[in-house]
Amino acid sequence: MIRLTKLNREAFLLNHMQIETIEVIPETKIIMMNHDYFIVRESPERVLQLIESYTARVHDIYREIKISDKTGN
Repeated sequence: MIRLTKLNREAFLLNHMQIETIEVIPETKIIMMNHDYFIVRESPERVLQLIESYTARVHDIYREIKISDKTGN
């Protein structure tokens, strides 16, 4: 999940796996697979950076667990 900010400055967590599209209207509008949407303060580029960063962290955790399991630790 990624942390985003609504226009009223309220922070919230969003399941990035449920994003269908991101539009610029000129604000950033994130449309979910269920067709709900969120308008956020972050730019589309920033949203992508947050998704990439989160995904990289998850893969690193998986890699650490996998390595630990193979060595018997």
